[in-house]
Amino acid sequence: IRNGLDETETVLNIISAFEVPRFEYNSERKKFLKVNIGNGHVDLPHLFDLPSAKASLFRDRYTILHQRTLRHELFAPAILGANSDDASCKFKLQPIEFLLGSSGKVKEAIVLGLLTQLREGRYYLEDPTGILQLDLSEARYHTGLHTENCFVLAEGCYEDRIFHVSGVGFPPPEPADTSRAYFGNVNTFGGPSKVSLKTSPKLSRYELENDDAVLVFLSDMWLDSIKVMEKLQVLFAGYADYPPVAFVFMGNFLSSQQGSSHATTLKTRFKALGDLIAQFPELSEKSKFIFVPGPSDPASPNILPRMPLPKIITEDFQRKIPSSIFTSNPCRIQYCTQEIVVIREDLVSKMCRNTIHFPTSGEIPEHFAKTILCQAHLAPLPLSVCPVYWSFDRALHLYPLPDLVVTADQSNAFTTTYMDCQVMNPVSI
Repeated sequence: IRNGLDETETVLNIISAFEVPRFEYNSERKKFLKVNIGNGHVDLPHLFDLPSAKASLFRDRYTILHQRTLRHELFAPAILGANSDDASCKFKLQPIEFLLGSSGKVKEAIVLGLLTQLREGRYYLEDPTGILQLDLSEARYHTGLHTENCFVLAEGCYEDRIFHVSGVGFPPPEPADTSRAYFGNVNTFGGPSKVSLKTSPKLSRYELENDDAVLVFLSDMWLDSIKVMEKLQVLFAGYADYPPVAFVFMGNFLSSQQGSSHATTLKTRFKALGDLIAQFPELSEKSKFIFVPGPSDPASPNILPRMPLPKIITEDFQRKIPSSIFTSNPCRIQYCTQEIVVIREDLVSKMCRNTIHFPTSGEIPEHFAKTILCQAHLAPLPLSVCPVYWSFDRALHLYPLPDLVVTADQSNAFTTTYMDCQVMNPVSI
């Protein structure tokens, strides 16, 4: 959508997970540089890539968190001539190879690494320099859901080839404005613009002039349910006089698996939805209808990111409602200067089931929000629990932090804010 703006300044833009730009950290320049893919540059990624892509997946996640942690005030080197009290409050991050190379006991050390279980019942910490066996029997856990395959800061002492952990926490998060300084003005979020639209004065002005603009998010929109269709009619009637910028509908789009007739049933139900929307011409002309597939929707395997619904299912609907967009799961939405990440996956329940230490205090939504934002990743889970296409893991990155993360989950609806980033689970209709 463009309203008298420059060619690259879009009011609303839907970005597929497979179109998210790729960046690599240059340690010499201490800056992220965009990787040019195809056309004689880096080879195009594949859904089923080489084993090296799996190693790159974890290395890229580690690099983001490592450079971010080293910049934090607690880990940044003390400035010469600074107050001695400030210098004494600093911590030093040690690589695992430092501990493995120590001949004696190391009383105090802090290590950043990937929490893994290489042998059943035994936890290890990995970084690019080595692997360290952990003793977590006396560990105190900070806020969050500490799952296998998440990155943690482990504090403790090293003795007899085992790291005895006294405290486990997440790498400190970083405000989005601070992170963007290490990308320059490059567009890290995705979309047609080469430069970031976060600071666009025209889009900021448009956003202020249209401060009543609305995006509607709904999950588990079962089109085969009479009750759901009745509620949708009420919803559309309520918005008919004031059309939202967009409706974002997330699957699953059928209440149960239909076997071999699943695709045919879904196509029929989308036709019924198109007939319903057509009853409200103001909505069909002025609002966008965005569809994000759920875990049980055809025809992609249950691996993230998921492809959009097949055209054979959606073509009739799209002919009737030209303003409809069928996108991937997850996807990104840029509205003016706002950056929104949308995913339909039961992340809260999966993380609660796979945490190695369930929190004894606080609310689960707060723990969940802190976990994904500190990890800078939507799904810091074992690949056996939440499979990911190795070469497209960057579509799940949350770095720099967006303005809003919508994680549609079957758990109760919630909204919480951490580091100026809002995390919400929308209602199921």
